Amino acid sequence: MAKIGFIGVGNMGGPMVVNLIAAGHAVTAYDPVAAALEKAVAAGAAVAASATQAAAAGEIVISMLPAGAHVREVYMGRGGVIAAAGEGALLIDCSTIDVETARAVTSAAAEARLAMLDAPVSGGVAGAEAGTLTFMVGGGEEAFARAEPVLGVMGGKIIHAGPAGNGQVAKLCNNMILGITMIGISESFSLAKRLGLDWQKLFDISSQASGSCWAMLNHLPVPGIVPTSAANRDYKPGFSAAMMHKDLKLAEQAAIATGAATPLGSQAAALYTLFINAGNAELDYSAIIKLIDGEAG
Repeated sequence: MAKIGFIGVGNMGGPMVVNLIAAGHAVTAYDPVAAALEKAVAAGAAVAASATQAAAAGEIVISMLPAGAHVREVYMGRGGVIAAAGEGALLIDCSTIDVETARAVTSAAAEARLAMLDAPVSGGVAGAEAGTLTFMVGGGEEAFARAEPVLGVMGGKIIHAGPAGNGQVAKLCNNMILGITMIGISESFSLAKRLGLDWQKLFDISSQASGSCWAMLNHLPVPGIVPTSAANRDYKPGFSAAMMHKDLKLAEQAAIATGAATPLGSQAAALYTLFINAGNAELDYSAIIKLIDGEAG
């Protein structure tokens, strides 16, 4: 079993640590939020006083951080992970960040003769708890082969997307599809209600017809039809509107940088901006139907 330094043990990282420990790995954890760190310790993790200390303790170092700026600082800052990691350590960043940062940090790691992967995840908190996350991994093939058994403890699907940064590319493109799709579903169910078509009837038809899609079958934005829908629990988030907004803005940023045309992605980002600015950031992303239906604050 591996010695793992884990940096960032909040809503996503915390359950990932629990699964690693349950599989027999020795985890040394760090998080600036004391309550998050206490939960990791309760699961059996050792405590690190800093990200640097966590990095030094692991032959594999895993991070789950909020944004690209945090990843740059933790890895490339003075006394950061790249400087502190032991010889031959494997670095795996599971944060969802901009592609440019992912590639820059991987390049800095390579200069220090350290292998690094960008491995953002899909599946939300429920997937982290169940160990069924999907990992989209960018980086070298040898590093991927080394990481795969460890990632497999935390995820159900581990997909090598190609060279450095491609994990982030896959994540942003995937979530742009999801955000656009959820808005389309919300518009359709809102229109159906106004025209007098029962939601159950629309679902029964569309779920078996050309309108069927993963978001409809799993995250339908109306209650009482799909058991896994956040609408059944007042839109308590599995994947928050704030996180969807972040991913859509990252996709938009990447599109501008490359000259790609993403008009629907940009419109989706604008709608989620309106939604979270109305005080709905911590609702599930499927609650965007409230904005579509005129119910948002």
